[in-house]
Amino acid sequence: MSEANTESVESSDTVGLRSQLSRPDNPLHHVPIELIVVIGKARPKISDLVNFKQNSVIPLNTKIDDPVEIYVGSKLIARGELQENQQGGAVSLAVRLTEVVDMRSTGA
Repeated sequence: MSEANTESVESSDTVGLRSQLSRPDNPLHHVPIELIVVIGKARPKISDLVNFKQNSVIPLNTKIDDPVEIYVGSKLIARGELQENQQGGAVSLAVRLTEVVDMRSTGA
């Protein structure tokens, strides 16, 4: 089978899977998944790490307005911006999605 044919088969398979997953009666809709939101990374030296204590500040490689990345496992699925979320008088962090990764182009 040629490479072009393989791509069209994968594309139609992806469309079929997406169609099956989007059905409201699909039992997978009730399976919880864990999302990981990465706000930045740090590379402290071990000597710094062993000296961490309460109120230590760890500088990250990002600015306050930089987008955060959202992962399922090790797979990047989206980017977004942090915002406050107020529910029932409590304020928590939330992420407003600004970009969703096209799963078809990443081999998913």
